[in-house]
Amino acid sequence: MAVIKVNDKEFEPYLSAAAIKERIADLGKRINQDYQGKRPIFIAILNGSFMFASDLFKEINIDAEICFIKLASYKGTRSTGNVITSIGLDEPLKDRHVVIIEDIVDTGNTLYKFLPQLHNQQPASLKIAALLHKPEALEHPIHIDYLGFSVPNKFLLGFGLDFDGLGRNLAEIYKLTED
Repeated sequence: MAVIKVNDKEFEPYLSAAAIKERIADLGKRINQDYQGKRPIFIAILNGSFMFASDLFKEINIDAEICFIKLASYKGTRSTGNVITSIGLDEPLKDRHVVIIEDIVDTGNTLYKFLPQLHNQQPASLKIAALLHKPEALEHPIHIDYLGFSVPNKFLLGFGLDFDGLGRNLAEIYKLTED
């Protein structure tokens, strides 16, 4: 992995594709054990989580469903603080075991505003799987049940994470060099 340039910013290697794959396999094993016989529904939050959701769901070997919802709070390299719902959730969640799949939890703003909507639907259980978490950036108390990596409060790119729409397709995760 070498330094890459996206738009006018340089990014240096941070997490390899192999490290990401290994951690996702571990998370999948834990979820399979925890939800044996429960038929959970996974809610992947787009756009960022699509690669994590795909790889994680490949590790799930129990009966399970997946659906997608689009929530956004980023513009450029900063959170706007506003959560925008673009694609709604149309699956009933009452008495279902729900696992939210997030690419990254940094301020926690997105989940903080979204979780009450899910709780109102009375799921049997509600857990969060996140590939990345920035504890230093957290502004709301969000508990992550299945965590890939705790990361520093740096701007990250790749494996679904973007910079103004670019870089999501990278198999590795990079961090902004000037951060």
